[in-house]
Amino acid sequence: MAPSATETTAPASVIAKKQEHRSGDPSLAFVRDEETLPPVFEDKYEERKYLKHRLALAYRIFAENGFSDGIAGHITMRDPVDPTSFWVNPFGMHFSLITDDDLIRVNHEGKVVEGGNNLRLNFAAYAIHAEIHKARPDVLCAAHCHSIYGRAMCATGKTLDMLTQDFCVFYNDHVLYPNFAGLVLATEEGKDIAASLGNKKAALLGNHGLLTAGPTIEATIAWFVLLEKLCKVQLAADASSAGTGKPLVTIGEEEAQSTLEAIGHPDAGYFMGLPLFQVAEREFGERTYLGRGLRPI
Repeated sequence: MAPSATETTAPASVIAKKQEHRSGDPSLAFVRDEETLPPVFEDKYEERKYLKHRLALAYRIFAENGFSDGIAGHITMRDPVDPTSFWVNPFGMHFSLITDDDLIRVNHEGKVVEGGNNLRLNFAAYAIHAEIHKARPDVLCAAHCHSIYGRAMCATGKTLDMLTQDFCVFYNDHVLYPNFAGLVLATEEGKDIAASLGNKKAALLGNHGLLTAGPTIEATIAWFVLLEKLCKVQLAADASSAGTGKPLVTIGEEEAQSTLEAIGHPDAGYFMGLPLFQVAEREFGERTYLGRGLRPI
């Protein structure tokens, strides 16, 4: 007897995928469409204007999360008009005050080529970020600051354990750079950091702080904010384990990889960052659909 319409057999590829991912197909965690992906611009000057505002918003997000620590910290964005230069905060200005017009553009030789009233450059920002942007053409944005739990984690000499679902965003996708040599004021040190980072999204800079890098500003900021929270969880879990004498329970490699494929890719990082930008928009009297900065609501 021929099978009925309700007795269809799944293709072998689907069966194999279900066997490979016991919790389900990772692609179901994120729906890709033009409203959940980064916008594409034909006019590079329009793209520059848009991205500069996203960068200003990113600094407001860092301020809201308590990441503005004196004069330390920087977020850079590769310029779409001249990709051999990047935009960064002026040295000595609080993150919570930065607007689009305050940002300065720096070339890969460390020269400030345009900006607002304050054209001062934090040379450490240049030494680290110029080398990352040169080594990683895929990186639009890189972020580094001296957050509290990030600094504590960076003093442990270890990378993250896979303790919860969120940790898996960084499964095999973050590194420890253990070679603290003082304030990064030499481009050779920046080259070493970029080489250690490789093609990964994050680095724990030993005795220093966290660094994230990604193809969008939103993903880079989302990953940094998440990484800081995971450092807090890791430190708390380690303290609990030391107190009880019981080892931590970590996620298995297959499960961690499956979770990474579901929520650890750049498009998911972009979408993960949008709620942060929705909140930051309020400081500019703005409100746009999904916080993408495109369609006012």
